[in-house]
Amino acid sequence: MPKALSIVGMGVSVLLLLVFALDLLAAVPFGGVSMTMDIAFVVCSAVLGFLSYTTFAEQK
Repeated sequence: MPKALSIVGMGVSVLLLLVFALDLLAAVPFGGVSMTMDIAFVVCSAVLGFLSYTTFAEQK
């Protein structure tokens, strides 16, 4: 079960990264209302992806 949760975490991080990077670059989903929040969510999704990957790599 923990392996599945780390894979889901990686998937969620990729989805968040795509959505907020697209909003940052093209202002498509949310209209580019807040650049600061877009950058914060991109950074947080990268951290989530990194933590999910390292957790996945540590499991046997």
